[in-house]
Formats: sequence, structure tokens, C-alpha cells
Amino acid sequence: MADLGLVSGRYELVDGDLIHKMGQNPPHAYTFTRLQAWLLTVFEAKQLRLQLPIEVAPQDQRRSEPEPDIAVVAEDRPQYQSRHPRGDELLVVIEIADTSTAFDLFVKAGLYARAGVPEYWVLDLNRRALFVHRQIEQSTYRGVKVLSDKDCASLA
Repeated sequence: MADLGLVSGRYELVDGDLIHKMGQNPPHAYTFTRLQAWLLTVFEAKQLRLQLPIEVAPQDQRRSEPEPDIAVVAEDRPQYQSRHPRGDELLVVIEIADTSTAFDLFVKAGLYARAGVPEYWVLDLNRRALFVHRQIEQSTYRGVKVLSDKDCASLA
């Protein structure tokens, strides 16, 4: 659609809807930069995929091509030259939420669980909380743990 001039700007396709990726406000951009720097102390740079598409479950592929803020691949593979990483090839997907929290916690959580993403984090800037989704059962995250900013500070 962008090639035809029908839309401009950044969009992602989720559940058949084109979601406009608004510009990042300062808290989002600051958090993104800090999180990226921290992840680089744990993973190699080539494992980090920053605001790039991932491949979802086959039943969702016609209607969804999400671009999470950060996805970490288990290993960088040559196949990624011709396709995006699948959910089961990722270690974690992270969304930074300031205006999209409900969407990230419900719609995207289902999408990522069906894709087989083993761990999904939503960093809620407004509540200063980290929602950690794990334990996929029947295409749903059964384990969701909420960490406060104090809990997260002790991890650093």
C-alpha cells in the first residue's frame, strides 16, 4: 500500500488492521534506548531486532505482521535474508507501552503466544510495571507476572 502511495509513515498489520506507528514520545524513546543498551550487555548485537517484523503463526500470517519494539533471536541465521524470524526462533519479544498498553497486553499477547514466542514482555511506562508473559498453553500465555519498578531495579 505504501508503494502505491495509499499510506505514508510507519504501520504494522495486526489482526487485519493497519496500526499507525506514531512517533515515539520522549519517555518511549528514552526507555527504548536504555533497554537496548542493557540488552547489549546480555546478547550480541546481531541477536537484537529493533522495530522489525517477525513471522507469526500460519493462521495469523494473512492478517498480521507485527513489528515489536525489540525481539531477540536465539541465533542470527542466514535464512533471515529471505524471511522474518518465527516466534519459536525468538527468546523474547518486548513492547514498550505508553499509549498502547491494553492493545499490547491483550491483542499482541494472543498473537505472540500463537506464534510460539516463549517470553513476551510489556513495559508499561504509565504504571511503571513490567508484565512478563510465559508458559504457553493452548495458544495463550498462562503465566503472567507483574513486576514493579522496584522489582526491576533489583534485577539490574
